[in-house]
Amino acid sequence: MRDWIAVIVAVLGVLLVLAGAVLIVLQALGETRPSSGAAGRVAPVADNADTVVVEAVPAGPPSEPISSRLLGAVKSPSPADRLIFWGIILLVLAAIAAGAISFDFGAKGGS
Repeated sequence: MRDWIAVIVAVLGVLLVLAGAVLIVLQALGETRPSSGAAGRVAPVADNADTVVVEAVPAGPPSEPISSRLLGAVKSPSPADRLIFWGIILLVLAAIAAGAISFDFGAKGGS
């Protein structure tokens, strides 16, 4: 039973760490979204000069290099950071449950 608990906790810990890492990378690589209506172009419609159509302008490449965006995403506290933290705790608990980490408290008297 002890081995089953260790395996389950280890798998959950690994999944939490991987999910947190994926969220950090996705946040860093995510596209910047333009503000509502401010980034569009206005063009008159052929049928009626008073009616306008707003066309979306695709966002340009990010101005910062990817390394600084990744570092900034790691520095800012986010739910992804919490996932990684709890994943590490579960991995340590799994190692303790499996016996890979043990604690031995004892004292020896001099003779």
